[in-house]
Amino acid sequence: MQQQALTMDATDRRAQFHELLERHRGIVLKVANTYSRDPHDRADLAQEIATQLWRAFPTYDGQRLFSTWMYRIALNVAISFVRGSSQRERHTEALDEALHDTVGVSGTESEIDERVRLLYRCIDALDPLNRALLLLYLDERSQREIADILGISETNVATKIGRLKQRIRNDMANA
Repeated sequence: MQQQALTMDATDRRAQFHELLERHRGIVLKVANTYSRDPHDRADLAQEIATQLWRAFPTYDGQRLFSTWMYRIALNVAISFVRGSSQRERHTEALDEALHDTVGVSGTESEIDERVRLLYRCIDALDPLNRALLLLYLDERSQREIADILGISETNVATKIGRLKQRIRNDMANA
């Protein structure tokens, strides 16, 4: 009887994890897309994030937002991925093709296309922490939540966001 209760708890835990992962799968996709341009690497990174989330799920404190906990783990996995893949070849053609398919090439759309490419180059040049900060900022997370996810103070978040905005403005203007 006790064996059956343990199995049921494990089944319930898997179902709860699956439901939460499905509800917040956009986080995994955003992080994977931000840290990898190659479709195969993105798929590998997304799978690794899901695996690490499952491994860490027993430590999840239900009193906290799942999305905050999920971002923290996903970003840590992605940063480790970037550090481990620094010797891999960058795949700029894949990014260019994806942008070409997303934004047309006629008239003002070609100007938009070029600005998007330039923005991606600026983002790619960021260190992993600033890339995470930008992702969370663009996802409209509060400074408090960003601080919690990244493990830095709210004041530090505000300062870094201001500097990051200025850096991107400068990079875009000088390109």
